[in-house]
Amino acid sequence: MRVPMALQGVSVVELAGLAPGPFCGMVLADFGAQVVRVDRPGTRGDLSRMARGKRSLAVDLKQPRGAAVLRSLCARADVVLESFRPGVMEKLQLSPEILQRENPKLIYARLSGFGQSGRFSRVAGHDINYLALSGVLSRIGRSGEAPYAPLNLLADFGGGGLMCALGILMALFERTRSGKGQVVDANMVEGTAYLGSFLWKTQQTGLWGQPRGQNMLDGGAPFYATYRTADGGFMAVGALEPQFYELLLRGLGGALGYLLGAIDWAHLELGRLLGTEFQVMFFFSSSVLTLCFIIHLFSIPEAPLRDVAKDIPPQQAPQELALSSDRMYEYGSIENVKNGYVHPELALQGEKNKNPAEQVKMQLLFYYLRKNILVLAFCSDI
Repeated sequence: MRVPMALQGVSVVELAGLAPGPFCGMVLADFGAQVVRVDRPGTRGDLSRMARGKRSLAVDLKQPRGAAVLRSLCARADVVLESFRPGVMEKLQLSPEILQRENPKLIYARLSGFGQSGRFSRVAGHDINYLALSGVLSRIGRSGEAPYAPLNLLADFGGGGLMCALGILMALFERTRSGKGQVVDANMVEGTAYLGSFLWKTQQTGLWGQPRGQNMLDGGAPFYATYRTADGGFMAVGALEPQFYELLLRGLGGALGYLLGAIDWAHLELGRLLGTEFQVMFFFSSSVLTLCFIIHLFSIPEAPLRDVAKDIPPQQAPQELALSSDRMYEYGSIENVKNGYVHPELALQGEKNKNPAEQVKMQLLFYYLRKNILVLAFCSDI
């Protein structure tokens, strides 16, 4: 049996506009709403190609008869959606006050760049302008380069169309209790800033302590970035957690082994020195992994570990060795999230040293060097 869609029975009148408005109407139509798009006479339909699930008609709202048609549609509708500049609907005698007087249950959704009030309300703009004023644009881009907008997705569709659809849904839900409609004032600057809540709320955690492009999630970490491949394409790498980072290193070592195995080492001096392809593969794999680990330890800026146990009375200090979210250590920059690499016993030795971060780093380095030396010794005996 087919399950009824969530917005089945909800009627929406959408006044034709550019990308954010049509996207909002399409979202409502996708979930069952009956959407009628009102086009301007002479236009070629929806230029944004987001007319899925909608019906349409052409009406000249500048003419009294056209305005009367729209008022008639809104008198029977649940939602009206417009994305004109502030003041346009008022000039057409189609303001919220007029339409809600005829239909008190009407939800009047207004989608604009800067909102219905304020000194920028009547200023024209595009996605990149709204994105800049929201503050989010300042956080996107490579180190040493100018910020760049990720297409027109964030402000137009995320902070604009999608946030407007969310406002309409909440207004529909509230109407089930009050029986009254309301005005939804959605704008792309504030909507995009709201989408960026995670950026603003984590400013003091060390996650964004470095300049743009040098933090863990914005291109500053080798384990969370994109790389060009040999066939001209690109590969996205996202190995944040320690277990996935270890898998990444194993995969790189396997790929290197496959490459080395395809080389005729018998005709090379190094191949004759090491003896077999198996020994060659282990030699290069262990060497590359050691080099990667050294670069990982010393090339990424790191704030030193700070032992804050001194700030807590001795009797309240936890006895567990596991490093959890409530452990008495603070990590900076990229290591703030990758502290899972630190063995608890090594981390706890930081309590006895003036510079525990450096001590942990050196012990890990010697550990991996010792491990690879053993691998090389094993290879030489094969």
